[in-house]
Amino acid sequence: METPTPTYPTLSPSAPILPLPLMATTQEEDDAAGGTPDKKSGYCEDTGVYRSLHRLGPRHRFPADPGLDAASFVLSHLPKYSDHAHTKVALVDSVTGTSVTYAQLRRSVRALAAALHHALGLRTGDVVLLLSPNSVLYPVICLAVLSAGCVLTTANPLNTAAEVVKQATDSGAKLAVVAPAEAHKLASTTVPVLLTVRQEEHGHGDAGLLSVEELIEGGDPLLAPGKAACGQSDPAAILYSSGTTGVSKGVVLTHGNLVGVMTLLRWSVEVTGSRGDVFLAFLPMFHVYGLAFFALGLFCCAGPPTVVVMPRFDLRAALDAVVLHGVTNIPAVPPVILGLVKAAAAGCDLSRVRRVGTGAAPMGTGLGRAFRERYPWVELREGYGLTESG
Repeated sequence: METPTPTYPTLSPSAPILPLPLMATTQEEDDAAGGTPDKKSGYCEDTGVYRSLHRLGPRHRFPADPGLDAASFVLSHLPKYSDHAHTKVALVDSVTGTSVTYAQLRRSVRALAAALHHALGLRTGDVVLLLSPNSVLYPVICLAVLSAGCVLTTANPLNTAAEVVKQATDSGAKLAVVAPAEAHKLASTTVPVLLTVRQEEHGHGDAGLLSVEELIEGGDPLLAPGKAACGQSDPAAILYSSGTTGVSKGVVLTHGNLVGVMTLLRWSVEVTGSRGDVFLAFLPMFHVYGLAFFALGLFCCAGPPTVVVMPRFDLRAALDAVVLHGVTNIPAVPPVILGLVKAAAAGCDLSRVRRVGTGAAPMGTGLGRAFRERYPWVELREGYGLTESG
């Protein structure tokens, strides 16, 4: 029997795959895109797209393989078992101190992908809803879902049950991977639930529900599905955003969108000298900012980096984690920058931090100036983007 072609809801469009807006490009990519960008602004009236005036060298070009998927892109850049770097810590839980090496990350992703395919019967194009706060398992789940050829949709754990059910229905989710404390929000649906961690350890959830932890332990990485039957033009994620107009809407991002963002991140890490940095991850991974950095992109960067994961933001806990884990790089948002400015008077120790980034909202020149006055040795960078542009 033929596998039916999955259908997706009517969603707001994503940006063109090539070239990504403001992403550094090659001359060949500009020629292929057509039109002539303005030499000062980079805006092309013919295509309506801003193009970066920076030029990428051969090693940083956007991958041309149309059959490339996001998970394969990340996994291909993880340290090989023959490389001593595979024993380096990839993820650290800021609360428990639990760590995951790059070798364990690779094995866990492949074992979970195998279980999703063989044990749970997921197939290419099936949508998987992920409802969980940040954890060291979050990147594993994201990469395993994509490795199995499925489409990922992430939800805010602060959403109400009605909002979660609406997203599950709108996206056509075939499976929900849920933190035990959030499992009750799917009770009114027929969507099968897979817990992130064993329920007996947390006292939440219905008896008998299977967990990601158990699937990883029982899964065989050698049985992981082969190359996903999807490429750069196929859907990889449906992220819900109200950043444009009205109520939250699903935004379909292709594998090409995600690969483009990760290519840009790899380039940024290299040119800013961030190889081997220790990143602090309190930005929610269900949001495109946190997803691109901490659930996908940083693991394919040179170094390789270590990500210290916080379940949620708390200024005092963040400052403690900076000192305890030797954090050198903090992707943030303007309210956090303001908190760090105020904390300077209390003598917080950011002596090892070299770089702080901010996005998701304008920072304002006054706040940027105040931060630089208090932390003159820290490079402060501001970026911007949209869920719709990946």
